[in-house]
Formats: sequence, structure tokens, C-alpha cells
Amino acid sequence: MFDRTQVSLVFDTGTVALETLNWEAPITAANFLHYVNTGFYDQTLVHRAINNFMIQMGWIAYLGLDVLDRVQWETKEPGPAILNEASNRLSNTRGTLAMARTSDPNSATSQFFINQVDNTFLDYGSANNPDGYAVFARVISGMAVVDGIAGERTTSVNGIGRDVPARGVILESATVTAP
Repeated sequence: MFDRTQVSLVFDTGTVALETLNWEAPITAANFLHYVNTGFYDQTLVHRAINNFMIQMGWIAYLGLDVLDRVQWETKEPGPAILNEASNRLSNTRGTLAMARTSDPNSATSQFFINQVDNTFLDYGSANNPDGYAVFARVISGMAVVDGIAGERTTSVNGIGRDVPARGVILESATVTAP
């Protein structure tokens, strides 16, 4: 595996280019790249957007609009959970990607988030989150797209949660662009 793998996330609002940190987070980067290479992230929704925090995706399939222009969706079935690699000491700073998880530190599957700001309280060993959230990639271009998505008006959606972009922000594709 190369030290870095470049990936393009094409949203309906623009493109974010990133590089995975394969050496620093080998399990997490390989997990993310598996989902990218199998097309799992294609045509999914950004299902959480909190301005001055982060945007989250990787779990909700976009199915189109109904006759009333409401977003139609369904949850996707991810693979098995992976080991939390937050002890790699990579920090949740602006432009980094980390795995989302439940309160179980080893529960991350397909969901990930992009930090819009420095969120060091999510780092390994922090007072609020001692187990941390594993950083595995960083944005190399397109943070203006992330900022725009984070600033979208949000609503609550039964079955998804709060802070869902009201108009439905779509991750159209995720593809490896360079090994």
C-alpha cells in the first residue's frame, strides 16, 4: 500500500480532493478505500451538517425526489466494525477526515466526517473523548465546498436524526484518483 492515496469526493455542490494517511492509520484508511472502491459511498446523502463543527456521511442512500420534491432515502448496510486507531495521535483539525462511531470506540464502519474546524476535543486522550475519533485522511483541496455544506439550512428527519441538510446534499461519487 502506498503512503498516501488520493480520492475525489464529488458532491452536487462541488468536489473535495483528499489523501488517505495509509501509513498512520492503515486499518481505517483501508476500510475507507474498500468502501470507495466498491462504490458504497456513491449517491449517498450528507446526513449531518453542523456549521463550525463538521459534515458527516456514509450511511444513507439517496433515492431521488418524490412528487412533492421530498428527498427519498434508505439506510445502507455497512460491513463489520473496525478497530479504533485514534491512538495514532493524528488530530481532528480543520480539513481532516475521521471515522464516526457510537460510544463503543471500536464500532466504526462506513460513516465518516470532515472536520470543518479544529475539533481537538475529539482527539485520543482528550477529556471529553478519551478513546478519540480516528483521523485517517486530510483534504488537499475543496474546503470551500465543505464550508458551504456545513452552512446549509438543516432539519430533523425521522430515522436519520437532527442536523440533516434540508435540501439533501448528495455525495455523487467517491473515486480513487491516484495510488
